[in-house]
Amino acid sequence: MGRSINGRVGRVAVVLALPIALTLTLSPNPVLADPSPQAGQVVPDRQPSTDQNGVALLRIVVPDQDAVDRLNSMGVDLAEYKKPLDNGIEVHAVLSPQEAQDLRDQGFDVRGAISDQSDYAQNQAERKSAMKSAAAAAVETDTLTPLRAEWFTSLDDQRFLSVEVKSSATDAETVLTATWDSGPKTAPDSGGTATMSRFTDAGQYMYHRFSAPLAITAAPTKVTITSSRGGSVTVPVNKWLGEKRKPPSKHYVEDFVDHYMDPTEVTGRISSLARQFPKISEIIDLPNKTNGYRRAAQAQFGTAAASTLYVTSKAYGSEGGNDIGVTLTQPATASAPLSVAVAGKNVTVNLATDASGAISSTARQVVDALNADTAAAALLTASTYRGNVGAGLVAAAPATKLTDNLKAPASISRDPFQMKVLRIGKKRDGSKVGVFLYCQEHAREWVTPLTCVETAERLLRNYDRDPATRKLVDNLDIFIMPTVNPDGGTYSFYDYNMQRKNMTNYCAGTNSGDPASRNSWGVDLNRNFTVGSFFDGYSGASSSCTSGTFAGPSELSEPEARNEVWLTHQYPNIKFAMNTHSYGGYFMWPPGAYKTAGRELLPRVDFGTENYFWDASTHILSAVQAWRGTGIWPGQTGPVPDVLYSAAGNSADEHWFNRGIIGWDFEVGADV
Repeated sequence: MGRSINGRVGRVAVVLALPIALTLTLSPNPVLADPSPQAGQVVPDRQPSTDQNGVALLRIVVPDQDAVDRLNSMGVDLAEYKKPLDNGIEVHAVLSPQEAQDLRDQGFDVRGAISDQSDYAQNQAERKSAMKSAAAAAVETDTLTPLRAEWFTSLDDQRFLSVEVKSSATDAETVLTATWDSGPKTAPDSGGTATMSRFTDAGQYMYHRFSAPLAITAAPTKVTITSSRGGSVTVPVNKWLGEKRKPPSKHYVEDFVDHYMDPTEVTGRISSLARQFPKISEIIDLPNKTNGYRRAAQAQFGTAAASTLYVTSKAYGSEGGNDIGVTLTQPATASAPLSVAVAGKNVTVNLATDASGAISSTARQVVDALNADTAAAALLTASTYRGNVGAGLVAAAPATKLTDNLKAPASISRDPFQMKVLRIGKKRDGSKVGVFLYCQEHAREWVTPLTCVETAERLLRNYDRDPATRKLVDNLDIFIMPTVNPDGGTYSFYDYNMQRKNMTNYCAGTNSGDPASRNSWGVDLNRNFTVGSFFDGYSGASSSCTSGTFAGPSELSEPEARNEVWLTHQYPNIKFAMNTHSYGGYFMWPPGAYKTAGRELLPRVDFGTENYFWDASTHILSAVQAWRGTGIWPGQTGPVPDVLYSAAGNSADEHWFNRGIIGWDFEVGADV
C-alpha cells in the first residue's frame, strides 16, 4: 500500500510516442494479428506511427469531464493534453485504426490525425543530417574563418566588441571562445574572454557571434578565437566607423541542441559536460540500474488462433536467445509419435501423424511436449496463443530463428543502463537549496531530455560571463536527470516511436505474452510511485500489463522510479522539483490523484502553501512569457486534477507528500 501522506514534512521550502492496448471494453475477444507470411515474423498489434497502418495521434471531442474520466478509466492512451471548446473538451489519444473505430462505434467523436508517419520521417531525416555533419566535423580540426572583428563606442562613451567567425564544423556542439587584449603591447587575454553564440537562419548554420556586443573597458588590438574542435585564429580588431549605438542587453549564449538525441547520447552529453566543468559540476551514478534495452527472443507458428503457438527464450535475445532455432517437421511415416529433439540451440519438433500420414498434433500438444522436454525447456518456454485451448492442428514449419525484434544499432548497449544525474553548483555540500529537474518519464516525449540538456549547457557555459547565471549556480544545488526512462526512450527511438512506458515485460506467461503484443509491454513510470497509487484505489492507472498507464505489479517495482526516490532521500536539501513532460502546455502541482467514487482527492495543500504555489507559478510563468513570448493559459495552471485528469501514483505526489518538496509538472508545448 502507499506510504502515509500525513507524515510529510509540514513546511514550505524556499516532451511524442505511446504504447497502449485498449482494455477489454474495446477488445472483448482476443484476435489474432494479421500473420506474416514467414514463421517467426510477427506483426505487432500496435504498429509505429511510421508505418502505413500504425498508430496515430488523434483528436477526440467529448462533452464534459465525465467523458474524459471515462476514457481514462477505459485505458485509452491519452496524451497530456486537454483543451476546452464551445461544444465540450478536446483531448488527444494515440490509437491504432481499429482502436479508433472501436471508440467511434461506442459513440465517441474521434477526429483527424495530429501526428503521423510524415512527422517522424522528417524528424529522423533532420537528426541524421545533423549527426552526419557532426561526425564529419569531428574527424579533423576545424577551420575558422573570421568575418569581422570590431570595437565601437556608444553615445555614453561605453566601448563594445563585436566578432563574427565561421567554423567549418557546423554542429551545435562546436563551441567557439573569443579572447582579446586591452590595447597595444598588452597580454593577449588581458581584455577578457567570452563564449560565442551559434547563429542559424532557416535551420542552417551561418556563423558564431556574440548575442549582443560585449561591453569592454579598453579598445583591443587583437582577438583570438579558439574552437572546441581544435581550430584557432587571431585577427586584428578594427574600429567600427558606423553610428554609435545604445548599450545592448547582457551577453548570453544558448541553442546547444540541434537534433533529437537517444538516451545513450543524452547521458554521454551530460557526462562530457561534467568533465569540461569539474569545478562547478559532477556526475552522480544512481544506485539502481534499469532492466536494459533487451528482451527475450520469440518465434510464432500458425495463422489461426486455435492452431497457433509461440516460443520464448529463457535467455535474453542479446545473451543467446537470438541464436535459438525451432523447426516443426512432418515425418514421412504414418502413425508417428510426437517427439522433441535438441542439438545445441536447435530444437526440432517431430509432429505426430495419423494412420494416413497426416499431421495430428495440436498446438496444445506441441506446447506441452516442448515444455516437458528437459533440453528444450532449458532453452525456451512454449505457449498457446492468447489463452486459446490450442485444439487446432499444427502445420509444419521450416527452421525459424527466434528474435528479440530489437532494431537499435550495435552501438546501443543491451546491458542494464546506468542512469546518471548531473549536479551543478559552486558549493555541492548540501548547504545550498537543492532544485531537481527531471525529464522523459514517458519515453515518447523526445523533446524533454533536450530541455534538460539545454538547461545544463546554459548554466555551465554562461557561468563565467552572465551574472544572473552565476548567481543561480553560486546559490543553488541543481540536480538534472535528463532521462528517467532510458530503456523506453531507446525503444521509442529505434523500434516503436509511440512507446510511453519502460521496457520491463510483466506480460510473460499471460494472454498478452505473444510477440504481437510487444509494443504494449512496460510500466508507466509516472504511475509507479507510492502516494495516491492505483493500489490505494486512486484513478488514472491500470493493472493491465498492456495498458499505457500500467502501474506495475507493485509500488516502486521499477528501478527508474526507485532512483528518483533515492535521490530525494540522499540529498535532503532538495526543496524544489520540476517534472518536465510534453506536450499540453500545462503548469501543474499536487495533489495529482483522486478516487473516482465521489472524486475523493488526495488532501489539498494548506491555504498558505496553495497561495505559495500560485504566487511562485505566476512568477515563473511571467518569466517564461517575458523570455520566450509563450503564454500558459490560466485554465491550464493549477493542481493536476483541476486542469487535466487523475494520475494515480505520480512522482510529484511522491516527492511532495513524502518529502515536502515543492514540485511542478511542466507540460511543454503551449498553443500560444
